[in-house]
Amino acid sequence: MTSLSLKELGGCRRCSRLVDFMAQLPPSKGRTRADYHNGPVNGFGDLQARVCLVGLAPGAHGANRTGRPFTGDGAGDFMYPLLHRAGFANQSEIISADDGLELHDLYITNAVKCLPPENKPNAAEFTACRPYLEKELQELKALRVIIALGHGAHNSLLRLFQSQGLIKRLAEVPFGHGSTHQLANGLTLVGCYHTSRYNVQTGRMNNRMFLDLLDQVRLLLK
Repeated sequence: MTSLSLKELGGCRRCSRLVDFMAQLPPSKGRTRADYHNGPVNGFGDLQARVCLVGLAPGAHGANRTGRPFTGDGAGDFMYPLLHRAGFANQSEIISADDGLELHDLYITNAVKCLPPENKPNAAEFTACRPYLEKELQELKALRVIIALGHGAHNSLLRLFQSQGLIKRLAEVPFGHGSTHQLANGLTLVGCYHTSRYNVQTGRMNNRMFLDLLDQVRLLLK
């Protein structure tokens, strides 16, 4: 697993609500608190990637436990086998942060690095974490396409782009599955419905939709 050097992230305690929530989170399935990462979750992947996938935040018993985005929860169980099928990952089975998973031409991170209550970061938490996201994107020197996984990640990215002068109004860049917007700096933002268990169970997201979106991203890279 390869992560960008965000040294200050590991000790970040900017958001007291998130710190307090992680401190009292009950472990699941017979685990103990010692089994949990319970802290900021760094992104990981190919540092020469042309594609970055940005999710919302760590899952309570997924990334917040394992310390790696989308590892140990339903969203990752759905997503990683399809990333493997599309050639972005070296294996389809994911278990833990040291299971040998490697990403190819892809870096994965979250807009908010710590677990929020009810998986809903507030505006201040998005704002506090945005400098970390900005640094990650800046350090991906070959970056060409950003996939916003879900409306929350999309909106946080737009606020970052607005602060950078790349867009004027958020309404100019609406979210939708497969929506494509080219930014003034040459990057392309692609919207994607979240791969959450709820979306998969209700049919809002399925294998074909996600694979088709990855095909769309491949075409944009060409």
